Amino acid sequence: MKLAQLNIALAKYPLDAPEIKDFVDNLDLINGVAENSVGFVWRLKDESGDATNIKLFDDPNMIINMSVWESVEDLKNFMFRTHHRDFMRRKGEWFHRLAEDSYVLWWIEDNHIPTPQEALERLQNLRENGDTLHAFTFKSNFTAEDLRG
Repeated sequence: MKLAQLNIALAKYPLDAPEIKDFVDNLDLINGVAENSVGFVWRLKDESGDATNIKLFDDPNMIINMSVWESVEDLKNFMFRTHHRDFMRRKGEWFHRLAEDSYVLWWIEDNHIPTPQEALERLQNLRENGDTLHAFTFKSNFTAEDLRG
């Protein structure tokens, strides 16, 4: 099984605003780091190469990121042990803090590519039910073996 993840972020500014330029200008770099990271399988992107134009919410400043990884450890290594962490440290400059969960993890079959609608359903499930095998956060430490029973 593989690990799918969705994270959402509400930008403080339109993506063409100068205040968020440093984030936007480094999307290709950070996406490249992800794609070249151990355990990377897939990420959601459009013709431009990223997912910032894929709108799943009414608010045009709500952006999404979705990817699939071999393991929780591989995703964590990318997030916290690459140049990505430098941008995570700056997220308060560019994004509002959300009152509800802003990311969700779930296990998928090896050959499955999740849809954005599937990801939104998982996020909603997490918000309504907390961490379960169906939708969880890093705090839960659910493994693919847990799902198999």
